[in-house]
Amino acid sequence: MQTITTVAELRRELAKACSAGKRVGLVPTMGYLHDGHLALVEASRAQCDVTVVSIFVNPTQFGPNEDLSSYPRDFVRDEKLCRDAGVEIVFAPGAQEVYPAQFETFVEPGELAKPLCGAFRPGHFRGVATVVCKLFNMVHPDVVFFGQKDFQQCAVVRRMATDLNLPIKIVTVPTVREPDGLAMSSRNRHLSKEERRRAVAIGRGLFAAAEEFRAGVREVEKLIAIAERQLETVDRLQYLELVDGDTLKRAESPLRFPAALCVAAYVGSTRLIDNVLLGLPTP
Repeated sequence: MQTITTVAELRRELAKACSAGKRVGLVPTMGYLHDGHLALVEASRAQCDVTVVSIFVNPTQFGPNEDLSSYPRDFVRDEKLCRDAGVEIVFAPGAQEVYPAQFETFVEPGELAKPLCGAFRPGHFRGVATVVCKLFNMVHPDVVFFGQKDFQQCAVVRRMATDLNLPIKIVTVPTVREPDGLAMSSRNRHLSKEERRRAVAIGRGLFAAAEEFRAGVREVEKLIAIAERQLETVDRLQYLELVDGDTLKRAESPLRFPAALCVAAYVGSTRLIDNVLLGLPTP
């Protein structure tokens, strides 16, 4: 495995893979890797000849009062996990490599970036879309792998790739969970033991609504209420919304399209997001 920190060196190495006709997969991360990230690596290795894992805590997607400085980092551990998982290249650029002096060009996403997290984190998806577009241009991957936990991010990136004619396949990998149902996240390490116990309610609420959906319930407010009843142990519910799986617009009763039940909640001072997909045949 190689660890590369500059775009020039990355391109030189990947040019060899390209000339050999190899398929390149990219797993974009902000580091502090867990089994959810490793599931993306596994999916990439199954579909591609070369897997690149990028590790970069992107400053432009954090607001002024968010957790950029405290975002968990352990690069030595991340390198070992990637090596053990069979990753060919770890790309770990510094901030100046990604955003050089006088940088001023951003990717501005549209309507998909406005609801859910976008309503509470102004500029977040502008930063996400920009750094992901830059990574696409740095790596030139054939396939890119994202986790379903970041459902809105997947939608924004997929739309960006389509709108900008980027010849890249976007693959969404199902959320990986702890045995008790909590979605794996780098931010989980901030939870105390007591907060970790209460955080399980997030997955429990989503699963309860999904079970009722499978039983035939199609009323939006009823499904939301079922989930919300399980969320009493969180400290602050930022949003709990049932949205159209494609447009992210609020779903209407009765459900006729594939939908996503999405949640953002604070447990202690830690903000956690999660979702479940409610599948229906598209009319």
